[in-house]
Amino acid sequence: MNLANKITLARIFLVPVILFFLLIRFDLGTVRFEDFELTYTQIIAALIFIIAASTDGLDGYLARKNKMVTNLGKLLDPLADKLLVAAVLISLVQMDKLSAFIAIVIISREFAVTGLRQVALLEGAVLAASTWGKWKTGIQIAMIIALLLNNFPFALVDIRMDIILSWAAALITIWSGIDYFVKNRNLIPVE
Repeated sequence: MNLANKITLARIFLVPVILFFLLIRFDLGTVRFEDFELTYTQIIAALIFIIAASTDGLDGYLARKNKMVTNLGKLLDPLADKLLVAAVLISLVQMDKLSAFIAIVIISREFAVTGLRQVALLEGAVLAASTWGKWKTGIQIAMIIALLLNNFPFALVDIRMDIILSWAAALITIWSGIDYFVKNRNLIPVE
């Protein structure tokens, strides 16, 4: 169990902590600016999400830099990413902050690309993250943060960045999924 794998495990263990602050009803107070309102539990959940999301790049960087890439890490890292994003997306749907359609599109793409990666591994190939995949991740994280923070600070100037980011995330997610499958169509058995 090296440092990179410990960081990945920490990301997995942060998922239920985020869900606790998002879904368990208790009052720590509210921040108000004119018509804008944000609970402290939302702020805490958003901060923990930001920390967890930032560990994604950190664990991979440390594993490659220190030549600590392991099979456990190859398994846990994408699992941790999927758990974090899927759990928060489902919570946002439960909280009526995100359309179920967008959550289903994003989660379905993750399952599909994970399946393609598994097929690639069976063929002895590794699918590296594409540029579109990296954009997808960045937009999804920005969308989740905007939704967790009730569109702060954009709500103060009447810009619905949460909605813009939600649809941008859905579209880029679809496009990046298509991109993976088109570029790796040779791995898909057609019989």
